[in-house]
Amino acid sequence: MKQRVLFTASTFSHIMQFHRAYLRAFQARGWEVHVACGGAPPALPEADRVISLPFEKKMTAPANFRAQAQLRRLMREEGYALVIAHTSLAAFFTRRAAAPLHPRPAIVNVAHGYLFGDRTPAWKRAILLSAEYLTAPQTDLLLTMNTEDYRTACRYHLGRRVENIPGIGVDFSRLDAPPGASDALRATYGFSPDDFVLLYAAEFSARKNQTMLIRALSSLPERVKLVLPGQGALLDDCRALAASLHLEGRVVFPGQVSDMAGLYALCDAAVSASRSEGLPFNVMESMYAGLPVVASAVKGHTDLLSDGLTGLLYPFGDAPAFCDAVTKLLEDPALPAALGRAAHEAAAPYALSRVLPSVMERYLSLVPQEAKPVSASH
Repeated sequence: MKQRVLFTASTFSHIMQFHRAYLRAFQARGWEVHVACGGAPPALPEADRVISLPFEKKMTAPANFRAQAQLRRLMREEGYALVIAHTSLAAFFTRRAAAPLHPRPAIVNVAHGYLFGDRTPAWKRAILLSAEYLTAPQTDLLLTMNTEDYRTACRYHLGRRVENIPGIGVDFSRLDAPPGASDALRATYGFSPDDFVLLYAAEFSARKNQTMLIRALSSLPERVKLVLPGQGALLDDCRALAASLHLEGRVVFPGQVSDMAGLYALCDAAVSASRSEGLPFNVMESMYAGLPVVASAVKGHTDLLSDGLTGLLYPFGDAPAFCDAVTKLLEDPALPAALGRAAHEAAAPYALSRVLPSVMERYLSLVPQEAKPVSASH
């Protein structure tokens, strides 16, 4: 009989975007792969079974407790050897679902970035940390992605075993743009050869903090443009803010972009204003693309970038400091190229081909008969 693994996440889009290579890796080893997430089930050939859960974003929503009950039934009926939980909300309810089961499957919690840190209000930090502490007994393996989260997890014993990994790997091969892509796209967006184009690909949310960048743009020269691909709850607010500041011609909202290679090629630098991160794909991809990165000095960013060597860091929320960093790139033509070259080299350890075998080995270490080396061919 095939061994079964269950992947859970708050949304199917998370699995679709980040974990399909891991589903394929399990299938290649002869496992039966199940995926349970919030939302409508997508076409997912890498999974043998796809299950829709009624997850809602608000933690205390009754639907989340229904999802927990559904997960508990699944674990009882399917006899999973391994459950791998992603995203904070789904990971909490997945582990709570397993709590009363005897025996229960081995459980991995992959922490893509704790939603609390030094800047989090004490009351909120206490609540979020308590949720992790409550589910620690059901966390056989906790994988973190940055130094701050790893130290927090070790300090509070948030898993039976805690290890830090270099993310879950980025397929950099899809970022190689064809020759001429930059010039064609610049014309499409109405950018001139002299424009200095900044890119920030992220969900529109308070944590990602696009509003700071839009406001800061008013203090930078007219030739500085800002491209903000993505969707999210605050997209309309950001559009309205750009219009109120008369920046419609300088801020571009291309929506969700499936092929980012062209955008990386047309831009001159990548930026981030995020309040906190796990190990952000947008920064790793920008590094591979050879772009200089200007990012807030927060966890995740500081794990990827060395200030002045592979990027420029500024204090979170400090718009003048952000403008100063961008001005450095404008005033020293050699600096963007130097930072971009160094960033490209520094991105190598985060490639999917290097990370997947290591992460798979950790997953399979919880299933003794499967604890053996994994091919890097995925």
